[in-house]
Amino acid sequence: MKRISILTLFLLIVFTSLTGASAQRQPCAPCPPGSICTLPECPPEPLPPVRGGVFTNPAWLKVDHHRIDVEIENQIAVTSVDLEFVNEGNGLAEGTFLFPLPAEASVDQLVMYINGQPIDAKILPADEARQIYNEIVRQYRDPALLEYVGTQAVQANVFPIPPGESRRIEIRYSQPLEVDNGLIRYTYPFDVTSLLSSRRVDLASISVSVRSNDEISNIYSPSHDIAISRGDDNRSFRAGWERSNYAPNEDFSLYYGIASDEISVNLLSYRESATEDGFFMLMVQPPITLPEDRILPRDLIIVLDQSGSMSGEKWEQAQEAASYVLSNLNPRDRFNVILFSTGWRVYSNGFADVSKAQDAIDWIDRMLPEGGTDINGALTTAMSMVDAEREAAILFLTDGLPTEGVVEVDEIIDNVKDAAPRNARIFSFGVGNDVDTFLLDTLVREIGGASTYVRPYERIDEEVASLYNKIGAPVLTNIRLDFGDVMVDTVYPDQLPDLFAGTQLTIVGRYRAGAEDATITLSGAVGGERVVFVYDDLVFREQAGGEPFVARLWATRRIGDLLNSIRLHGENQELIDSIVNLSVRYGIITPYTSFLIEEDDILSQAGREEARSRFAQQARGLASTTSGAAAVEAADQFGSFAEAAAPAPMAMPTLSGDGGALPGDVAEFEANTQQNPVQTVGDRTFILREGVWTDTTFQPDSMETQKIVFLSDEYFALLDAQPELGPYFALGERVIVVVGDVAYEIVSE
Repeated sequence: MKRISILTLFLLIVFTSLTGASAQRQPCAPCPPGSICTLPECPPEPLPPVRGGVFTNPAWLKVDHHRIDVEIENQIAVTSVDLEFVNEGNGLAEGTFLFPLPAEASVDQLVMYINGQPIDAKILPADEARQIYNEIVRQYRDPALLEYVGTQAVQANVFPIPPGESRRIEIRYSQPLEVDNGLIRYTYPFDVTSLLSSRRVDLASISVSVRSNDEISNIYSPSHDIAISRGDDNRSFRAGWERSNYAPNEDFSLYYGIASDEISVNLLSYRESATEDGFFMLMVQPPITLPEDRILPRDLIIVLDQSGSMSGEKWEQAQEAASYVLSNLNPRDRFNVILFSTGWRVYSNGFADVSKAQDAIDWIDRMLPEGGTDINGALTTAMSMVDAEREAAILFLTDGLPTEGVVEVDEIIDNVKDAAPRNARIFSFGVGNDVDTFLLDTLVREIGGASTYVRPYERIDEEVASLYNKIGAPVLTNIRLDFGDVMVDTVYPDQLPDLFAGTQLTIVGRYRAGAEDATITLSGAVGGERVVFVYDDLVFREQAGGEPFVARLWATRRIGDLLNSIRLHGENQELIDSIVNLSVRYGIITPYTSFLIEEDDILSQAGREEARSRFAQQARGLASTTSGAAAVEAADQFGSFAEAAAPAPMAMPTLSGDGGALPGDVAEFEANTQQNPVQTVGDRTFILREGVWTDTTFQPDSMETQKIVFLSDEYFALLDAQPELGPYFALGERVIVVVGDVAYEIVSE
């Protein structure tokens, strides 16, 4: 994710000088309040003209909307772009429209309109576009367009935009999309509007409609949080995204796979260089829907906290949650319900079939919350019910700490582990802030399942329904992956969950060497029988290249797992060192490591030591707090990191010294990031230090830089020889980036 700098110019708009163009303008007159002006209102005192009478302040130009509509049919994508610009300045805006096309685009048709009228637009090949980019960079001393060195561009004249008026620009182009490792990728250069103005877009939206002759498996966007709606035949889908007051800071990317088997597998990999270990991302997509006779039958046990602290709205929502689950059982499921407070009560002596679901709902609705909290008794009773011949899911909901029966958390964990059969899974819901996060998360880690935290501002029934919809139709249990001859390590999730219809499992990890035609074997249990799926011809890259976001996604999950290890098992120096190094290298800033961007010399050995010392203090507090708002916040957030579907965003709010969130922390963090920004380009992270965007792989204690003057002939010659440097140089006038064994430093004249 990268925010492109300052002034110019996705839309290369030049503003005519108010002084230099006065002879061609109508006269102006002051406009008294409440009157109707017959002449243009006199502008304020004119700004000093820049570069011979041309203003280049893009803040005068507002982006009213930026809509992208994409139709993809059998790998041909037709992109329609709708932009509206409003001139909020006092001068006439006129100039040239320059639109960088996606790097992969092979455009064969292009149509462009301004205010509904077709105009002539020219497609510039990459070499010609580069010359224009370079000239703009030279003229305006802004390297932002270097981001797009090596890509085509669309160029067209734009009618002047008078003050207060707008121009609507529409573009439509088509391009073929390629298949790589079973995945089709579409990209749109959404980030280009940040070249236009420091202002946000009033309304930004993306709509993608896909139709295919083949069934579609995985659907994934690493850049935007899209909503997905699949067609009934699974050969089409729609993906949508929308924001108001939006600051574009990343190009839009969408991947989708072509189904190759009943359970589809797609692979993405990335290597920074051929000498370093690579990163991989494996997407596993089971069937979207299954007929009833193919959904694995299972037993469901609802374990519901009925203690006095649940009284009021919490108990009503818990009753609604139980009602939803019982009303949506599969035909061959069985169930039971355990209510616990001071002791526990059971709905049925044995498992009931779905015909008894309404009776159980009525039974729960008659109950009132009272008494204490006997977690040990309730959970060990639930485990004793599990039938070894059927899969079992335990939905466990509580809002408090154990106060009855066995109250020592370690003893409860041991008792439940000892009682849990291998086929049991626990899905816990911690309601509010008075829950023991160590207890809930440790049970899930030891037994398998998932933990969810329902914050005071969230509804219990909605959170339970959301999870249950994901785990409603089991497809494959006790799954295993064999990567054949490819050596992999630090794979997340480290415990592979069961597969459910309609869900997607994303696995990330490191690999030591690539392989052409690699074979991955997926196996699991279906109704007690072992089944095997084999996937051939998958490619782990041998050479540098691939999708850089895969590295940052792996680092996000790795940091989340390490933070959880500290929270659950205590801090140690190895974990602290790993988190600090990963946070600096990949720019992943958590609430407990936000101070890293404040360290002036974080790249030096002394700076790293100071950072480790500060983080060690944070870690000790993190490991010693198991309940309360700060503990729940940490458990919820670190769990989100460890299970992230996309790389973590750059900015996270800081926390107070005791781990509690403070109301002013978000604003304080934003102020800190403005003073000490962090940006990423590909898999590289840059920190602004004394006006220099500095690659975090740069080691000032041991590296010398090769200095190159900004905008010099040597500067552009280097870009011509190594166009891959363009995105790094686009950061600004002063940059240090490490490529291979060379640290290039861009310096001012």
